[in-house]
Amino acid sequence: MFSIDTLTRFQALETPFYFYDLGLLSQTLKACKTAADKYGFHVHYAMKANFDPKVLETIQSFGLGADCVSGNEVKAAIATGFRKEQVVFAGVGKSDKEINLALDADIFSFNVESIQELTIINDLAKAKDKTARVAIRINPNVDAHTHHFITTGLDENKFGINSWQLSEVAETLRSCSNIQFIGIHFHIGSQITDLTVYKSLCIRINEMQTWFEDHGFPVKVLNAGGGLGVDYHHPDQDPIPDFEGYFKVFKDFLNVIPGQEVHFELGRALVAQSASLISRVLYVKYGQKKNFLVLDAGMTELIRPMLYQAYMKIENISRNAQDSGLKTQDSRLKYDVVGPICESTDCFQKDVTLQESFRGDLIAVRTAGAYGQVMASRYNLRDAVGSVYSE
Repeated sequence: MFSIDTLTRFQALETPFYFYDLGLLSQTLKACKTAADKYGFHVHYAMKANFDPKVLETIQSFGLGADCVSGNEVKAAIATGFRKEQVVFAGVGKSDKEINLALDADIFSFNVESIQELTIINDLAKAKDKTARVAIRINPNVDAHTHHFITTGLDENKFGINSWQLSEVAETLRSCSNIQFIGIHFHIGSQITDLTVYKSLCIRINEMQTWFEDHGFPVKVLNAGGGLGVDYHHPDQDPIPDFEGYFKVFKDFLNVIPGQEVHFELGRALVAQSASLISRVLYVKYGQKKNFLVLDAGMTELIRPMLYQAYMKIENISRNAQDSGLKTQDSRLKYDVVGPICESTDCFQKDVTLQESFRGDLIAVRTAGAYGQVMASRYNLRDAVGSVYSE
């Protein structure tokens, strides 16, 4: 819910923009850190979810590590103040340039996703007379029961190493003199709300840990990835995920050896609810079967609904403002809420029931703090979308 003062502030600003509630972000980070610290777990923030500078600074201030998937993310993490010994570098296609950058930065670990990558990192580390710490990313073949575009832990996905390749992995590790094996890594998908899925993951992690230990590779780090989902339907009612329940699954079902570290890589769960995309109604089009709200924001500013068919709550905050002094509308209509981009897919949501809306009304697309602004584009030579922060 947006306050009257916030709405008044928005009315004076050029739209579209992302509005970041840094207070809610801090509350979320505190809840996550408290729940993780209870069990001695380590959390790395998945930077791909949102790398807004103020967001990164806030996350870093809570002492989290950084999970990076590009060389530039590694650079940004270190520049923001994340300690190098808390930086991990994942990604199925790390370039030589990116690997060299991470080697020079002496990061904590590479999450390695193929046997060939192991040999490349070894060769590049050898050329620098360095030893690279690695965790092997394994496909546990656990179905996360989420959208197929964001499922990452099945044998058919491009990520990670399949279990039938483990013997070759062991052989390669023994031959790589500039590689230090430190652990195993998993990530099964995103927007997971059924915590029983993580119980299945724990069972597979236990099996894989036993395999490596039996083959002479002590496992120092168990990295369970992330993927914890958020409530897109009720952002005000349920703004902070159940971190306690999430971490307790791993406490109850992971076989943790004394001295072993358990790591997580959370992104969406930490930042999604902290931002909304704020847009204005440009035009209202009435038809016999459809009404359209044409916004000044579109797929160039927020592509998730078009790319993933993602549901995101849409509100007319001009008409919903309580005691704002604005004339409220009793009538409610259904609208297709669309953007201005010259693509038929440029539609946020069809048949949205809203209070009757008018040109100039402010529209909020909620729960947009993850995979929103970071995926924005300049298609149609659009202006880059800006950021506004809570005061």
